[in-house]
Amino acid sequence: MRRKVTIVGSGNVGASTVQKLAERDLADVVLVDILEGVPQGKALDLMESAPLLGFDARITGSNAYEETAGSDLILITAGLSRKPGMSREDLLLANAKIVAGIAREAAKHSPQSIFLVVTNPVDLMTHLVARVAGFPTQRVVGMGGVLDAARFRTFIAMSLGVSVKNIQAFVMGGHGDQMVPLPRYSTVSGIPLTDLLPREEIARLVERTRDGGGEIVNLLKTGSAYYAPAAAIVEMADAILLDRKEILPCVAYLDGEYGVKGYYVGVPVKLGKGGAEVIIEIRLNNEERAAFAASVAQLKRGIEEVDALIREKKV
Repeated sequence: MRRKVTIVGSGNVGASTVQKLAERDLADVVLVDILEGVPQGKALDLMESAPLLGFDARITGSNAYEETAGSDLILITAGLSRKPGMSREDLLLANAKIVAGIAREAAKHSPQSIFLVVTNPVDLMTHLVARVAGFPTQRVVGMGGVLDAARFRTFIAMSLGVSVKNIQAFVMGGHGDQMVPLPRYSTVSGIPLTDLLPREEIARLVERTRDGGGEIVNLLKTGSAYYAPAAAIVEMADAILLDRKEILPCVAYLDGEYGVKGYYVGVPVKLGKGGAEVIIEIRLNNEERAAFAASVAQLKRGIEEVDALIREKKV
């Protein structure tokens, strides 16, 4: 039986992800959105590219969740971007309502699936999905670190003038401003980055990585990144669907690892058909440990807000 993936949200990230999944023939895909006709139209358009691109994946568009039944993987990309005059709290509440509703419906129709959360703030939304879906924690993961690491790799390659294929980059902690890039664990053909670039240049690349999403928003003016996020999602989906046991930086539940218990945080994970199968613990020096602790402390405050929304039945 063919693998099946549901993608909720037919915006640029969701639609780009469908295309990449289909072109790899990784799974049949159901694209879900509340906008009538939009997921159906995008699905049909993509299906009509199949004879030209040579894939056999079946793509279906829907405004309901019945079509999603029996999915192996549920990707949540739906959500709002912050608008002028909207506070951070307003955005959190709006996206929490959207994501909680999606999680409940999708879990009902695919109780054995794995959730891969993309909607921002991704760390908090991953925690929310785990709470409302009631799935085992390893079957709920968030996308953040794979994208952040890809951006770090890009900027390292640009600085050194080498192929991105030569580069492995490492990030931990929260997504965006809260991320903790780890130059000491980042390498170019096995050579530590710290042996190739001066400290000041590494600091500049780290800062650009943290601001990677905002830099694109500022350039586009009316949108945000979607090509790289879609590629990051597909890398994670590939590891899960094909049970690759690939070690990737993901938002995953910590149960004492790194001295953190009960929170979803970005860490290296062995990703396979069981979801976040193993949390990989690496040794951090004092500076790295302090940066990670600061990131976790910031995440905890946000998670407390999400838990309050659940307790007060606002989502």
